[in-house]
Amino acid sequence: MQRCKTPHAVVTFHSTADAMALQAAAVGGVLPGRVIPVPSEISAGCGLAWSVPVEQRETLEQALEQRGLAFEAITEVDLY
Repeated sequence: MQRCKTPHAVVTFHSTADAMALQAAAVGGVLPGRVIPVPSEISAGCGLAWSVPVEQRETLEQALEQRGLAFEAITEVDLY
């Protein structure tokens, strides 16, 4: 069975502390997504990123804003 890439919104961070703050806020499924290594298509200040299916991008953006979580950028990338 061959896996297919699907579009994801990938959040990058300036620091590992910012990535961990998002992960802590997501405990219990409150926020969609998961921590991943920064994809090679993206350059970022920290080696960690947060990934959600592109359909959940708006939900994630609202959560970041509401909780005042720091991030570098949100980029759409095709991931496995």
